[in-house]
Amino acid sequence: MLTTDSPVTLDADVSSEISSMLDKNFADINWQAPWMCHINQLNIISATIQSLSSSSEQNNAMAYEGQPIDVIAGVLNNAFNQQSSYGQSSHEQAELPTTKPTHNNQAHTLKFVSQDALPEGEAYESFIATTGNIPTRDNLHDLFNGSIWLTFPKTKALLNYYHMLEIAAQGINASRGRVRDTITVFDENGAVLVTADPNIGEALIGFDWQASLVTPRPKWDEPQQPTSHAQAAVYIFGHALLEQLIKPRKPLCAHSIVINVAQDFFALSLSERMNCLDEKVAEYMDTLLSKDDVTPRQLAPLPILGVPHFWPDNTDPSFYDDDYVFRSGRRHESN
Repeated sequence: MLTTDSPVTLDADVSSEISSMLDKNFADINWQAPWMCHINQLNIISATIQSLSSSSEQNNAMAYEGQPIDVIAGVLNNAFNQQSSYGQSSHEQAELPTTKPTHNNQAHTLKFVSQDALPEGEAYESFIATTGNIPTRDNLHDLFNGSIWLTFPKTKALLNYYHMLEIAAQGINASRGRVRDTITVFDENGAVLVTADPNIGEALIGFDWQASLVTPRPKWDEPQQPTSHAQAAVYIFGHALLEQLIKPRKPLCAHSIVINVAQDFFALSLSERMNCLDEKVAEYMDTLLSKDDVTPRQLAPLPILGVPHFWPDNTDPSFYDDDYVFRSGRRHESN
């Protein structure tokens, strides 16, 4: 992961003026929040967004092969390119991520484009699958969506792949169906518990907050100071959840999956952890979404501010006594 504290110059072939600045809400992002630490290229994105948010001059729009690109799309494309350039040795440049092909669609290199590039009447997921273009608006929601594409490109492409399988089989209906509902809930509000202690994951799935979040607190990694001795960590996947965490509230609840790993996972650098985890989450979701009985209920509720080191108040065990947030459970069937 790059570490730069200075604004990054945005790549652009064609520039033209746009009529408005970035929304003032961008200035409210706490880039040092513990739930933000895992986002690949965080410092590149944050430095650029902070620069654009505080600028008194008009921003510039950009173009990619003649197609208009708005500000956030340009920031994210720049981060994609930086990630490719710096992720490898000086003798080899990494290939940019691609879509996962279905039988009707080949793989396409991913890039962020203006929302205006999405043809009227075409489904968002279909457009990504058939072009590799990710329509992006100049808002917080799409900034965080793009940040997750940067961090979990294989998993995001896998989710898009399953959207396309369902669209091919069912068409576009008022009801998405169980598979697409599960994808949407995880995509918008998901979190990943990765742990070298299976008991922690089992306790979380069983709504045993004491055994998952309180008693094993010494085993939990500190996001801002990761250590090889940790045995549990949570990484947010849902971009809508990241947006909600601009203003943290105790009742915010993620829909999580549990990934069990060997202890050596925690000896990896943060960027290596994310690369490894992207593979594992994609494999997990591939298996889950292939099940005939898949539903969003198979995602484990996780009150996100209860994650150790995510919120100062949770150092006090009484934080978890709030049974409105830390509920006793609702599982009556096995996964």
